[in-house]
Amino acid sequence: MRILLFLATNLAVILVASFTLRLLGVDSYLSQHGIQYGPLLAFAAVFGFAGAIISLLISKPMAKWSTRAKVIETPQTPAERWLVETISELSKKAGIGMPEVAIFPASQSNAFATGWNKNDALVAVSEGLLTRFDKDEIRAVLGHEIGHVANGDMVTLALIQGVVNTFVIFAARVIGSFVDRAVFKNESGHGIGFFVVSIVAEIVLGILASTIVFWFSRRREYRADIAGAQLAGRSAMINALARLKQESEMPDQMPDTLQAFGINRGARAGLSALFMTHPPLEDRIQALQTASL
Repeated sequence: MRILLFLATNLAVILVASFTLRLLGVDSYLSQHGIQYGPLLAFAAVFGFAGAIISLLISKPMAKWSTRAKVIETPQTPAERWLVETISELSKKAGIGMPEVAIFPASQSNAFATGWNKNDALVAVSEGLLTRFDKDEIRAVLGHEIGHVANGDMVTLALIQGVVNTFVIFAARVIGSFVDRAVFKNESGHGIGFFVVSIVAEIVLGILASTIVFWFSRRREYRADIAGAQLAGRSAMINALARLKQESEMPDQMPDTLQAFGINRGARAGLSALFMTHPPLEDRIQALQTASL
């Protein structure tokens, strides 16, 4: 969930920035004497990393808003009190600051962690997770999410996304310039062909380049599983993954969106596997069974 929210926010920021810069005439200025690759690359890097950093900084409020998560300021029930105390305990054990704790309305078993640094994070769990999982399994899931925070996955993700954004912005303008001259025969400055093609190229290249981010996400899931096992116990983490796998095989428990983006009924092959944010659950269980803690 945190990966999808981050990518969607990043794409929105980049597209808004692109439209704004076109309206301000920055693209025209950079290409008034033909494409200058050095200045264009510097421009792409500045705005590419700026887009990723902005997405990182607003990841918490975006996650709260999009999931309708309710932050627990003062626990009102025994379940909320246990949740806050458990996250506090696991956070101290992991050596990070106390995250904000939230519950979001969803019948599916789900959880996520996000935030711009490990001492200012958000850990949120779904109502379905709290209802159907036992305390040891919930503790393992929380350990997994705190592992993401302690490992600095969101910061590393932002750096990778910055590199991806740089490539996308640079390549989209090179493609737009080529099409403008080769197809639309525009020899002076850039015409409407450049602006339309470069926007379309940004969207297409952004989607294709996101496979790099998805690959990174899949690799970090294994590390977060190990962190969850270290914080809550190997057997509890394996049981939590097995419970998720069991629910993922029940069509009424797992919506298509979650099946498509990692919590799925089985391993996917071909192109669709490149867009999975999580490895297949059976692979994660097998890796955790043989991992050295």
